[in-house]
Amino acid sequence: MTNRISAGVLCLTAALVVGCTAGNQTPTNTASTAPPTASNAATPAPSPSASVDTSQITVPVLAAMLSDEDFVNSAKSEQKLSDTDIQKLRDAVQAAGGTLDENAPENARSTRAAAKSASDLVDQVLGKERGHDFLAFVQKRWSGNSTAAATSQPNSVPTDTRIVVNAPEYRMDVFKDGQLVKSYRVGIGYPEFPLPIGMRQASEIIVNPEWTPPDEPWVKGKFAPYQKVEAGSKDNPLGSLKIPIGLPSLIHGGKNPAKLGSFASHGCVGLTNALVDDFAVQLAQISNTPLSMDQLKGYEKEREQTKDVKLGQTIPVEIRYDTIVVEDGVLYIYRDVYERGTNTEENLRRVLQLYGVSLDSLSQKDQIIDALKKMAVDATGQPADPSTSASANTSVAKQINKDKNVKITYSVKGNKVVSFEIPELAGKGYPAPVGLDKGSTSADQAPKKSGSPAGRR
Repeated sequence: MTNRISAGVLCLTAALVVGCTAGNQTPTNTASTAPPTASNAATPAPSPSASVDTSQITVPVLAAMLSDEDFVNSAKSEQKLSDTDIQKLRDAVQAAGGTLDENAPENARSTRAAAKSASDLVDQVLGKERGHDFLAFVQKRWSGNSTAAATSQPNSVPTDTRIVVNAPEYRMDVFKDGQLVKSYRVGIGYPEFPLPIGMRQASEIIVNPEWTPPDEPWVKGKFAPYQKVEAGSKDNPLGSLKIPIGLPSLIHGGKNPAKLGSFASHGCVGLTNALVDDFAVQLAQISNTPLSMDQLKGYEKEREQTKDVKLGQTIPVEIRYDTIVVEDGVLYIYRDVYERGTNTEENLRRVLQLYGVSLDSLSQKDQIIDALKKMAVDATGQPADPSTSASANTSVAKQINKDKNVKITYSVKGNKVVSFEIPELAGKGYPAPVGLDKGSTSADQAPKKSGSPAGRR
């Protein structure tokens, strides 16, 4: 493997360097629409299904995968790729590079554009038919490595012990035996570096992780490509600890409080150091792992020593993309930041019907549908549904910051959510956050709107 292959992103790279064991980083080969089982994980698919959604595969994801020898060997075996094919893909990915500037405004980002670039790159190297199959293969590998089943319905409340991250809501929940015990406000991957939706798993906590910067344009200033940033360094962007959840993603610290509730990472779930420490202790508790906060702080004081804490049991991590959420009797519609086309009337009706409520019976129907359209745009204000014309949605995008007829939560730059209190939903839905600590100052609190749910972000 060439030592110049770019890992593409901070978090993608971090999953591959010292501190993460290879056995925990290689996802099971499984379709994004179905959780892996013992049978389908062991049997390679001869050819990926044409129905596999590859719209979230970007150049950095390809770079991370092509940096992993287990993935490369599987690609050669199952996709019949030659050494020449692999090297051409690596060279093309390296040439494409990564141009994301963390300080660029949110409205400069687009998942769909980044995915289109990756698709064009693969097509140029492998041809359209082989390229399509290869991208589907990447998606299957990227979608997760947990043997737990994903919830089959939107807003589903787990009945087991697991971590649930809902990307559009910037929220992470800890469930113990079906009971929500703690909630966190998190930063998510930039649109070009989306979180991998699906089932993953956590099996270790790595304290004082090292980081090796990739050779990328976004690695600036004090960071030199491939020059290791030592464990415990104040310059280490992974913060106090990281929790691998399967190639190429992590849950890690090091984030500024202002980044919570916004785009904050290159493909990972981000927290402040204080919050990731708290989360690590919660994770230890639900996995029957002896780790107290005092012990964790003791490990962190040994700043130059990386400590690997194996969990007593592997914990499933479910990453969702629910943009229409019924939560504690309130309907929330979140911005479609990863452009998955989820804010449709069909999906809205489906969610409401789960709670025995008909959209047509609601007095607020027109306002809800109007709000749905306003949230059916990406971070740039462009239509999130590729089948919808940009011109038809120009006025919609302009109204996002002007509409006074719906309740809007201003927890991050740009309006990301509208909400409606609906009497018919009283007492229904996903549970409200428990012990939510955004890890930020009062300046980051959402302004209170008349009729807005108390304490909502």
